[in-house]
Amino acid sequence: METIFTEKHRLRDAKSELFGGQLVQPHERPSRAEYVIKRVREANLGLVSDPDDFGLDPILAIHKPDFVEFLQTAWERWQEAGFQGEAMPTTWVGRRMSDKRPSFIEGQVGYYALAGETSISGGTWEAAYASAQVALTGADRINNGARSVFSLCRPPGHHATADMFGGYCFLNNAAISAQHYLDTGGKRVAILDVDFHHGNGTQDIFYNRDDVLFVSLHGDPLETFPYHLGHADETGGGAGAGFNVNYPMPPNTPFEVWRSALAKGLDRIADYAPDVLIVSLGVDTFENDPISFFKLKSDDFTTMGADIARAGLSTQFIMEGGYDVEEIGVNAVNVLQGFIAEQGD
Repeated sequence: METIFTEKHRLRDAKSELFGGQLVQPHERPSRAEYVIKRVREANLGLVSDPDDFGLDPILAIHKPDFVEFLQTAWERWQEAGFQGEAMPTTWVGRRMSDKRPSFIEGQVGYYALAGETSISGGTWEAAYASAQVALTGADRINNGARSVFSLCRPPGHHATADMFGGYCFLNNAAISAQHYLDTGGKRVAILDVDFHHGNGTQDIFYNRDDVLFVSLHGDPLETFPYHLGHADETGGGAGAGFNVNYPMPPNTPFEVWRSALAKGLDRIADYAPDVLIVSLGVDTFENDPISFFKLKSDDFTTMGADIARAGLSTQFIMEGGYDVEEIGVNAVNVLQGFIAEQGD
């Protein structure tokens, strides 16, 4: 299996995250991707390639132009305003407040933020743009006949909506990739999100559409981030009614229960019969992940990969979460190796 990867991910190296009432070293940091690519190479998974550059058009097919312009300029404008730290929201558009877009950068950071933990620092836009190109290059490989590919994206993307950042995400790589398939001749795309945290951004982007089926397995949003989306009764709206499927699960969920939900999700994907499957691959379901509460062990990720392979679909894996423990590399590659062994590549 080919891996698409860029060293430009290192440009996103923020120093601050709001966590537990303190400013701490971010959980989403460059070492995450380094653990994964190191394991990819140790395991001889296959060719490692730099991404091609598809430009802004595929990004703008998902994200609103004003939001993209904000991301491109936020850090420079933050510095010009005289702020000394990294850009973090201090206000939000709360219930019963006006949703008019502020002109001053501090107000805009809050306007476009969906959560308060994620700071914007130098290199954030460049890394996010490069991450989107990693996803698009993987999609291009599938379009050109590859049965599977691994887009090692960093920063991750599944919390980003069309016009909001947060949850360490700025551009929604899985959504950008899905739209690219549709814009290049595909009719139906399924996104299977196995990250511990609900892919609220992906759900929001496709909620009223029937050309993308979104299936997510995640921690109960009554108990964990992103809190305000991801419930089982969120099944899609308008043309998308029935095309959004959530499986929220409680603290300490073991693999046996999680795998049962995966089987149901894969059955729904089989019924949908998509042209391609995108897997938002978060491995923060691991029992020792620092900000999650499921109980999957490293060997379980191999089984997960085999289960996904039995869907028999052309599959693009896009890296999402899984935080700064060395096992992130082992667990991500275990999924891919389990998939490869079952698929027969």
